[in-house]
Amino acid sequence: MAERIFKRKIYEQMLAWKRNQHGTTALMIRGARRVGKSTIAKDFAQREYDSYLLVDFSNAPQSVHRLFEDVSNLDYIFTQLQLNYHTILKPHKSVIIFDEIQKQPLARQAIKKLVADGRFDYIETGSLLSIKKKKKDILIPSEETRIDMYPMDYEEFLWALGDNDTIPLLRTMFDARQPLGNDTNRRLLRDFRLYVLVGGMPQAINDYLNTQNLSIVDQRKRSILELYDEDFYELDPTGQTSDLFHAIPAQLNSNALRYQVSSVISGGKIDRLREQITILKDSMVANVAYHANDPSAGLASHINRNQFKLYCGDTGLFVTLAFWDDAFTENVIYQKLLSDKLNADVGYVYENAVSQMLTATGHKLYYHTWPTASGKHNYEIDFLLSCKTKVCPIEVKSSISNKHVSIDEFQNKFSSRIIQRYLIHTKDIRKDQDLLCIPIYMTPFL
Repeated sequence: MAERIFKRKIYEQMLAWKRNQHGTTALMIRGARRVGKSTIAKDFAQREYDSYLLVDFSNAPQSVHRLFEDVSNLDYIFTQLQLNYHTILKPHKSVIIFDEIQKQPLARQAIKKLVADGRFDYIETGSLLSIKKKKKDILIPSEETRIDMYPMDYEEFLWALGDNDTIPLLRTMFDARQPLGNDTNRRLLRDFRLYVLVGGMPQAINDYLNTQNLSIVDQRKRSILELYDEDFYELDPTGQTSDLFHAIPAQLNSNALRYQVSSVISGGKIDRLREQITILKDSMVANVAYHANDPSAGLASHINRNQFKLYCGDTGLFVTLAFWDDAFTENVIYQKLLSDKLNADVGYVYENAVSQMLTATGHKLYYHTWPTASGKHNYEIDFLLSCKTKVCPIEVKSSISNKHVSIDEFQNKFSSRIIQRYLIHTKDIRKDQDLLCIPIYMTPFL
């Protein structure tokens, strides 16, 4: 079956670029492999221009690659591109898409001259994995408007399922702090668990819509993870980057206060692995939460770069990665999620889902830990958000327990710095004094 074109929120950002920049910059869409960059670029070009030309540098002929070795004669380049791709470009009414531009960094360098020429608009897409590696040899153009593209968020997932109403209604209930009722909450949690299982990669969602078969969806996600591994090994033949990525579920499940590099790579130390951590972060396949030593306004100024946690950029991929060596039918997370028996021993799935939703809404990820009075244990705030001149601490709970000791102690210690406390759980929305408890599917409203 043909791939569907899903409605994506990034489309509005692309429209704003076209309307506001008027061709004075190229649009660079950054994101991990398989999040839908190429699809949205092509869809936008078809809808918003009289004609477009798409150069996919992953399979373009060498004659096209060689065009960018000398950009002194743009008329020649444009003529050759039109002949190669059987497309007529119309000045001020056409766009040229440079897809997988990391495969031809000279084309990215040429953006400065192409934009200055002014005849056409330009959209670039590519994986930061390879762009990071190759950009050292070229002059990165300043004439780029860069936007980040993430896996499909929960609202986009519901749109794909034909549901345009749930999220606006939930926002109304969130704003009013109005309970939904236990029956409604259980139904909404069931719907959200499906999103957690399938994830936000467009191909996985397309497979689910075509088959409703989670085994087929799991196979698709494994193929995407294998692509990531190929990229990791291209940049880091030692395999350490791949090892760090594959260990993310186990590291979260250990409930450690930081990612324990030495438990993944023998003798590994942060100072020796900064390049590998940077690859994971800049590729956007992983989200990094740094420890905030001082949980106050301006969190970025108080981070400890040696103490961090790693999350998968897509929770659907996280679920598959967690049981990478097991067959689909042996995947405990699938079984527990589908039967509504997710509990504390796999609650790290929900923590990863929260990290993904916070990242998609523009939040940087921070957390905070501090020792108990006895010094034998630690309190932990799972996520800290900057909120104006104060902070919003977040605790994530997947169990049915009503206890929230850490966030209460945080209140006792830092009350003057807090604007609002949140407990994200699987129950209905409610208030516990000044603590707002919300169901996990309302996380995007924070």
